[in-house]
Formats: sequence, structure tokens, C-alpha cells
Amino acid sequence: MKKFLKIFTVVVLVLLVYLRIAVYPQLDLISGFSAKSVASGHFNDNRSLEIIEKGDNDIPKIDWASNTINDAGKFVTSTVFGLKERKAIYREGLGATLINDNFDVSKPYEVPKRNKLQNNLPFPYGNNEPKDSVFSNIDYAKLNAAVANAFDEKGEKEKRTRSVIVIYKNKIIAEKYDTDFDKNSRILGWSMTKSITATYFGILEKQGKFDINKPAPIKEWQKDERAIIRTSDLLHMNSGLEWEEKYDKICDATKMLFQAEDMGQVQLEKPAKFPPNLHWNYSSGTTNLLSKILRNQFKTHQEYLDFWYASLIDKIGMNSMIVESDMAGNFVGSSYGWATTRDWAKFGLLYLHKGNWNGEQLFNESWAKFVATPTNTSNGRYGGQFWLNAGGYLPDVPKDMFYASGFQGQMVAVFPSQDLVIVRMGLKENPDFDFNGFLSEVVLSINK
Repeated sequence: MKKFLKIFTVVVLVLLVYLRIAVYPQLDLISGFSAKSVASGHFNDNRSLEIIEKGDNDIPKIDWASNTINDAGKFVTSTVFGLKERKAIYREGLGATLINDNFDVSKPYEVPKRNKLQNNLPFPYGNNEPKDSVFSNIDYAKLNAAVANAFDEKGEKEKRTRSVIVIYKNKIIAEKYDTDFDKNSRILGWSMTKSITATYFGILEKQGKFDINKPAPIKEWQKDERAIIRTSDLLHMNSGLEWEEKYDKICDATKMLFQAEDMGQVQLEKPAKFPPNLHWNYSSGTTNLLSKILRNQFKTHQEYLDFWYASLIDKIGMNSMIVESDMAGNFVGSSYGWATTRDWAKFGLLYLHKGNWNGEQLFNESWAKFVATPTNTSNGRYGGQFWLNAGGYLPDVPKDMFYASGFQGQMVAVFPSQDLVIVRMGLKENPDFDFNGFLSEVVLSINK
């Protein structure tokens, strides 16, 4: 018995040491993720706590968190086993922000001035219902089967698709939503927001206000080896800066998203590990640095906030879109864009039409080519804050397809040769969700 007690005591001590060293430091990130997720889902999209916990937060370790919504105060608090309480607040116009103890919730703040598109035009150039269209070259039985196959049968949680929309020649030819979601549901795009952020550089370029091929305008870099990094290198994720992007551990990306006050500052302070344009490395920190660079192009913070909506989001009628900010007031350009599936599709159509929106050129055609051209050392997988299929990553999908992509399989896919845009929103990504099969089946349903 004494021997058993000794062994038991040693096992307990080892377990406690493991929990203290390996698990306890993660609790702050777990409760932070949970609080932010619940606040965003509830206040941006009116989801219940039950739907959020069974869907958005149904992630290993994140499901340890206990969450409380305060509707009157518009905030959420989360803890893990009663430890590491984190708080996320909601502010109309800015969405949800994860805050720390230093954040002054009583301090006045600026919000974007919106001028949402209002007209009597049908989708996509207005927000009226689309006109019915039937194309003789589409096998609708095959198309509808491909879309239906992207969703789970009742009771399953294998594919976890929330919505799909297929747009051919500017017309919706298929659209489907899972239970609890519909055409009005705002869904988080995660890293699809990176493609939104990049687009502002194309818009500024067309306006003659920015040159991406010049060194990035960051004064802190001017006296060291980072002075030669161009904005185009940042857009290509090819700056050579140090960065670790993992989501199953404490790393640069998770500390930035769930602890940093100024998310763009995190990548700005990283040293160069490689010369630019020689070592591709995916970095959410880089995109938030790009957002910070955008902020510095304007004399006032209000102008920065307004520009994101006036020059793009409201311009193309993405009336549902909200891009959330960090504690410093920067848009979290890497990750926190929310919009309906139809509005995400409008963004894809803008790129399908090479920057032309109903007769107005928002960015030059050369910009659309830039984002869809493979960057050095990415093996044909990445362009300018867009993912590519140029290297045949999805073997049965046209190689000219390029796409905005986000965590858990968010996708806005643009097919220039097919005059096609496909959006899929969900909670599973490749390989758990078969994008190659889904996209190729949809393409094959259209006889060119």
C-alpha cells in the first residue's frame, strides 16, 4: 500500500508539473479565443451561445472554456476551469475586440462612417434579389448534386459546410445554407480578410498614392538590413522577417491575435532572418503590419477607418461587412472580416472582373494580375495575399483559379477562364473537406 501511495504521489506531482509547464500558459490564449469568438458571433451575427459553443468553439482545448454573455453591457467573459478570465467587448461599427486590463473602456473612440449602397438593382450590383436565369450549358442536376454533397447529412459533423454560393456570368446558379444560417448570416472569413487588406494597396496604386515596389515606409527599419524590404515583399509573404504561424501552440501568431494591443507592431519588431524575396513564409503578422502601413497613409485615424469602407466595402455593396479592430484601433487585416456569403461573393466578382465594378475601375487590371502571379519560392501556391492553383495543388481544378482562403476552409474562389466565382464557408478545411472534388464537380457541371 505504501509503495502504491508513493507511485501515486509521484504520478500526481508529474501531472501537476506538466499542467503547470505545458497547459497553464495556454489558458490565457484559450479563454481569449473563446471570449472573442463568442462576442463576435453573438453581436455581429446574433448567434446564441449554444450555436457558438457547438460550432465556432467546437475546437480541442477551446471547448474547455466557460463563457458568459452580458447583453446589456455588450461584452463577453470567458474562463478555463475558473482561471485566466478574458473579456471581449462589442462596439457598434468596430465589432468585437479582445481587451486586457490596461484597456480603458470609457475612452471615446472613432467608428467608420458608412455610406451603404442603396439602389433598386438586383444582385450583384444592388442588394435586391437576383433575377432568375437559366443557362442551357449548365447541367443543373450535376451542379445541385455537387453543392448538396458539400454539406453534411443531418446529425453528421464531417464536412461542416455552412454555406455555398456559385455565381456564373454574374448570376447566382446555386446557393445553399446549413441549419441556423441563411443569406443574411454574417460569417467570419478569417484569413480571407488578408485579401481584402491587400486590395487597398491596389486602390491606392491606381490613385497614384502608393508604390508597392519601393521600400516599405517603416522608419524603424531604415538603419538596418530591413530597409530594403519592399511593400511588394510583404504582400508576397516573402519579406524574410522572422515569424512563426501555428495554431496548436503558443507562437507569434497566437500571441499577436490574443494578447497584443497593437497587432501590426508585432511583425514590425521582428528581425530579418533571410534576404527579401528568397524565403516565402506565411505570416498573419505581415498582413497586420500592412494594415498599420495603410493607417500611416492618412493624416487622421478617422480617414483611415473611412477609407476601408468608402473605397471598397461600401463601394461594391458589401453592406453586411464588418472588419474588427485591435485595441490600438487598427483593423485586424489578417483575420477579422465578417460578411454574408453573398457579400463575400461580390469581392470575388470584383477580382473576376479585374477591378471593374459596374463600369467603375477600382484598381488597375495589372493589380489583378499581380495578386494572381506566383511569388518566388512559394511553389506556385501564393501570390499577393491570395492563394493560387498555378502549381496544381488541387489537381482537378483549373490552374488559373486563385482564391482568398481562411481558417477552417473559408474560400472565395475565382475562375477567370470559367467566368465563375464559388464561395464556401464552413468549419473544416483541406484535407478534411475535399475542395478538389467539390470545386471540380461544380466546374464540370458547366459546359463551356
